[in-house]
Amino acid sequence: MSNPKRLHPAAILFDIIQSLKQSILGILPIAIVIISNGASFYLMIGIAVIIGLIILSSVLSWVRFTYQLEEDQLRIERGIIIRKKRTISKHRIQSIDLSQNVIHRIFGLTKVAIETAGNDSSTDAALSAVRMEDGRMLHDELKYKKHVSETEALEAEKETNTEQTEPDESNLPKRTITLKALFITGSTSASFGILIGLFGAAFSQVESLIPDQFYNDVTRWALSLGMQIMIIFAIIVVLFLWLLSILYTVVKDWNFTITRYEKELFITRGLLEKKQTTIPLERIQAVGIKESPIHQLFGFARPYVEIASGTTNNSQEVNTIIFPLLRKKEFASFLSEFLPEYHYSTENLIHPPKKALPYYLWRSMNIPLLAVIIAGIFFSSYIWIPVIIMFVIGILGFAAFKSACYAIDDQQITVQARMLSKDTAFIQHRRLQALKQKQHLLHRKQSLATLDMAILNKSTGRHFVIKELDTADSYVIADWYSYREDSSSSNT
Repeated sequence: MSNPKRLHPAAILFDIIQSLKQSILGILPIAIVIISNGASFYLMIGIAVIIGLIILSSVLSWVRFTYQLEEDQLRIERGIIIRKKRTISKHRIQSIDLSQNVIHRIFGLTKVAIETAGNDSSTDAALSAVRMEDGRMLHDELKYKKHVSETEALEAEKETNTEQTEPDESNLPKRTITLKALFITGSTSASFGILIGLFGAAFSQVESLIPDQFYNDVTRWALSLGMQIMIIFAIIVVLFLWLLSILYTVVKDWNFTITRYEKELFITRGLLEKKQTTIPLERIQAVGIKESPIHQLFGFARPYVEIASGTTNNSQEVNTIIFPLLRKKEFASFLSEFLPEYHYSTENLIHPPKKALPYYLWRSMNIPLLAVIIAGIFFSSYIWIPVIIMFVIGILGFAAFKSACYAIDDQQITVQARMLSKDTAFIQHRRLQALKQKQHLLHRKQSLATLDMAILNKSTGRHFVIKELDTADSYVIADWYSYREDSSSSNT
């Protein structure tokens, strides 16, 4: 591709939709005020002008946007008035992801998202609409085709260039989620709670727009139905949101497939919007599994990886789920199949001593305890409410104490902790960026210490904390971190 190319004209539509979405939140409060003052005609004129400007801006942006692939770099030029030129070397590219929404699929297009190894978001790029064959060509050229000298090229003619040939996927580790597992994932995922929160927030916003007379009539009608009917109606609403969360998960993770290549994990998923995600193995800083209380009850877990990245996208999770749901007993085989550099074992786990339990209980119960004291002084007849809350949260504190543990070997440390969900992380020694030991006065008197280990991730870093360890155990971890070669040789 030697000549500059434009995006597909459908990119204009995507730009218009994105601009309208960003404008609605700013226009809506003004529109409500204008409508309440009876100036709807001027509102329509203003909306028409804004839409016209958005369309004009989108068309001009499309005309002035070009991309060009030259040997080992991608050049992008954009800007209506101020021209911006960006050159991205293939050697700095960390991942190239392809995704398709419904409009992309209708026109046979794809979106190409390029992420680089830097801490400046301006070094990243996104081509919102290119033909599928062009997107795949960009992916293959920028990720697999190596730039070689003439001498190396002559030598390469005598050998098979494995970088340019497609690997035989039939022999690659590959796993696809089943429909049954998708239903279980949707039924037990946190999206159900998120939908309830969004429903409540949306209702609170819409409530101010409902006419007072209509609102009062509906309220009187609902109260006249009786408590039993209202409970049934609430159950129906909750059931609907639960089914909606299942549908959302099925659509989002439809045909979720993970494939292990030589240097990367490749993930495809999505029913309406197809996404392809590439995770270079060299960027993986840690591997882990998360178990919510419901998942733990039925023996399920969600594997994830922590990825080092130069930018933070608020729409992305801090860690990347690499499979929606697994039975925990299958995780060891899953790890050996897709990430054999790590290993999973529940043996030789070292827990904090029993004298650390009061600290875990105090951290979880101090605020509820304050609420119990206040209720006992001012609202003694309702003291049972904060007492029950304190008891429940105390159980979570005890569960956090029972879950906290670690295990180390020559190459890897395993760290397990819990807030609400149990999180077990596996970190290679070379990925640890820092280790900090903390002790206050009571810790020193009881020979306890808290360890804080840091790795790189999508933002500035993630910390794995083991609280109230025995001091001797904290020294073992510190020695392992600082003197791995000495400790390993002494063990042999």
